[in-house]
Amino acid sequence: MARLPFPLQVVLVAGCAFGIMWFSTPSPHAEYDYTRRVAVWLLDGSTGTGVQPPPWLNEMVPHDGRYFSVFPLGSVLSAMPLAIPTRNHDNFWFGVPEQKATQFLLLRGFLSLIAAGIAAFAYALAGRHGLPAWKKILFAFTPLFATCLWPNLSYGGAWQMALGFAVLGTLGAIYFSTGTPRPFLAGAFFALGFGNRTEILLTAPILYFLLLGQRPPDWLRRIVLFSIVPFLLGVATLAYNAARFGTPFDFGYARIPGVLEEPWYRDGIFALSAIPRNAYAMLIEPWRQLPEFPWLVPTGWGGSLFLYSPFLLLVLFRIRRGNPTMRVACWTAVAMLTFLLWIHGNPGGWQVSYRYASVLFPWLLVLLLEGEPRKKIGWAPALIAVSIAINGFANWIFCHTPYMRP
Repeated sequence: MARLPFPLQVVLVAGCAFGIMWFSTPSPHAEYDYTRRVAVWLLDGSTGTGVQPPPWLNEMVPHDGRYFSVFPLGSVLSAMPLAIPTRNHDNFWFGVPEQKATQFLLLRGFLSLIAAGIAAFAYALAGRHGLPAWKKILFAFTPLFATCLWPNLSYGGAWQMALGFAVLGTLGAIYFSTGTPRPFLAGAFFALGFGNRTEILLTAPILYFLLLGQRPPDWLRRIVLFSIVPFLLGVATLAYNAARFGTPFDFGYARIPGVLEEPWYRDGIFALSAIPRNAYAMLIEPWRQLPEFPWLVPTGWGGSLFLYSPFLLLVLFRIRRGNPTMRVACWTAVAMLTFLLWIHGNPGGWQVSYRYASVLFPWLLVLLLEGEPRKKIGWAPALIAVSIAINGFANWIFCHTPYMRP
């Protein structure tokens, strides 16, 4: 492997990730296809529909006699590759077997491509740290297969697909902002990230900091190139909001029928009172015990990241290792994102572990790489292997068996 050209190494690792994801995602939940449907509407020149959506799409928002999705424009544009070949399938779920099969295969392949992209960028980042080939491969699989992102992405709903794109976008933005910077590509991947998970916007100053860390003489050019795609997406998103709800700053979440009546939003969608609930779901909540096989299953409403990904303990124990600039940047990103996640009223709904924390995994991967010894084996390989086994088991429980039901 080490003797192969580096681009070929990346392709092989990405191909392995594609295969693992393909075979671990036998029946993704294609029915929760909010973003694909809206992408089809956009192709037809509309932002909504006058036809009442099926009951399982209960987050569609009625407004002025039409129905709209609350997913941001970036998520909708990301789903275009699914929408174009299924443009005439918008009513497929009502009983055309050939169209159902096509939708499942397309979604399965799409999720596998996201997995391949995540592994490719993780391998490329690991390649900058002088690690042996086997370690680089292990770290390439870490942000997806050693975390709760694996079972959640395998579930295949629009929410989970957006998280996959957010992780892919953040990894790409970090990669192209560091090393030999490519500002335009860094900005494009940053737009992919925040277009799917808006909270990633908080990391913009950190990416600018990484891009301009050595005070390069072309600093203004870098800023402009980085900002082009995020600026265009931001303006388009505001126009998209105005077209749906009459104001550019209304994303529609509070318009979801009954959402503000749910108990976790009694103090608002964002509130400091939500911090204990989210902290418990993210750091402490254990697995649910059963009296018979398989004895332990995810609760479906949260779960300690350290129980699903014990390799994260190394990030805490190695807090002083690595490049100081990169450490500060990564920990700042983790702190800002965590605070915003914790003040959100709902810890995440039906899930394995705490799926919102997926946006932290690219930054935690960089911290792990910064502290990894170049020559010694260390603890990371064993803990990552255990984490992959745990999340493989969780994937099996969540996506392949009846042991978890909403």
